[in-house]
Amino acid sequence: MPLDPTRVGTVTGPRTVTWTDKDSLLYALAVGAGQDDPLAELAFTTENSEGVAQQVIPSFGVVLSVDGGLPDVGDFDPARAVHAEQEFEVDGPLPAAGTAHVTTTVTEIWDKDPHALLWTESELVDAATGKRLMRSRLGGFFGGAGGFGGERGPSATWTAPEREPDLEIDFASRPDQALLYRLTGDRNPLHADPAFAARGGFERPILHGMCTYGWVARLLTNHLAGGDASRLRSMAGRFTRPVLPGDLLRLLVWTDGGAGLFRVLTPSGDVVLDRGRFGLRSS
Repeated sequence: MPLDPTRVGTVTGPRTVTWTDKDSLLYALAVGAGQDDPLAELAFTTENSEGVAQQVIPSFGVVLSVDGGLPDVGDFDPARAVHAEQEFEVDGPLPAAGTAHVTTTVTEIWDKDPHALLWTESELVDAATGKRLMRSRLGGFFGGAGGFGGERGPSATWTAPEREPDLEIDFASRPDQALLYRLTGDRNPLHADPAFAARGGFERPILHGMCTYGWVARLLTNHLAGGDASRLRSMAGRFTRPVLPGDLLRLLVWTDGGAGLFRVLTPSGDVVLDRGRFGLRSS
């Protein structure tokens, strides 16, 4: 069941997405805000704390941009389709509630015979002002959906600096984290249904890659931007290994002025989120 490379250039939308402060607060909880100390991240987890204005973790915009799922790109086995890479760039702080128009374009379909890699790019535009809020690029890996005679595509390069990280943070989700994160919109049964997960070759449901990704966005905001979500301008990463809810992970960060690199490892050194890079705005 191969993907259809003629779908490159297909544009869907604009479609309308609306969210409330309840949605942005739920997202913050779903990526671990307040888990270690319920009083430490009130700007992400509450909307009515005295002297604290609600902020939105920037990666929440990715959730909004993928609302409605992927465009029609051909036939594939959903049990073998996984989120492989994710990039975003925000133009400013995301509103805690609002309405936006989302337009998505299929930009690339690469033949990794017998598999396939697809890239889409979405723009999130504020419905009230017409200003762009975010550009988001999603890379999807489709097992068994290659072999259609297309190009393999470029091979990205990424090398960790040959020095000790500037920041190391250990973190772990809860055993029920995937059940919480799925309420932000990604109801893929791969993260909840044991039978469906087994079809994909997993012994049990796995954690959403975007949960780990959002966790990293939150940690970068807190540790490098002083908790000011408006300062995290961009972030990218590639998912390389499944994570189970409750797994202990370690974030390694190398900073270079207003930008930096990162990766996420298991305690044994296996990489689960790689090719990480981010950009910060000055305070």
